[in-house]
Amino acid sequence: MRRFLIPSIVMMVILTAVLGFGYPLLVTGISMGLFRYQAEGSLVYRHGKLAGSQLLGQSFSSSSGAPLPQYFQPRPSEAGSGYDGEDSGASNLGPSNPLLVGFVPGINTVGLGGKPSKTNPFATKADPACVPLDPAGNPVTSPVPGQKYEKTRGGGYVCDPNTVPERAIAYRAFNGMAPGAPVPIDAVTASASGLDPDISVQNALDQAPRVARARRLPLRAVLALVHSETQGRELGFLGEPVVNVLDLNLALDQLT
Repeated sequence: MRRFLIPSIVMMVILTAVLGFGYPLLVTGISMGLFRYQAEGSLVYRHGKLAGSQLLGQSFSSSSGAPLPQYFQPRPSEAGSGYDGEDSGASNLGPSNPLLVGFVPGINTVGLGGKPSKTNPFATKADPACVPLDPAGNPVTSPVPGQKYEKTRGGGYVCDPNTVPERAIAYRAFNGMAPGAPVPIDAVTASASGLDPDISVQNALDQAPRVARARRLPLRAVLALVHSETQGRELGFLGEPVVNVLDLNLALDQLT
């Protein structure tokens, strides 16, 4: 047994030293030498104060959590309570999950006898795909006898605000868009990390009129800023052009 024990201990010590200390120090040294800005978090400072990171998304909201109309807004986040680097992740909801896509007649059963329902019994005039909330604010996808629901003053159902249809409704209302207007997919879905710092060009263009109104700026000036902050495809062919929300908002502050 001693013949096997000693080599095992020696190998453990060597691998610990090489992989536990040597490799991390080597990679850190290379990154700090060649990519120091990125290795330190791509932190952005304005007037000596930390404004954020170009690599991590963040909210631009009031103390109550309401989005600020004078700023471009990032895509939704499922990381903790939102953009939480210590709880990065996605919702991992499937494409037929009512918590994501809402109630789709003919597909979702939502507890109605186990068979696809031909209609949505919770539909509202504004949201035909409404998933109702209970009085505690939890979405109800499997009703039980005697289930109680949160109701509006008009007697309709209060819908889960985190479904794609509800996010689309809120996006159109916030940006002054017509009902049924196309909405960019990144405006109503979260990224895999929940920390994506970028939005699509179309998302930024849709928000530009609202930002211009809130800041009393010419729309053409805000649109020009969006185009100037647009980043091309990675390596010229990967992905789509994007706009970094932090960079765009910091540049926007320079206009006013």
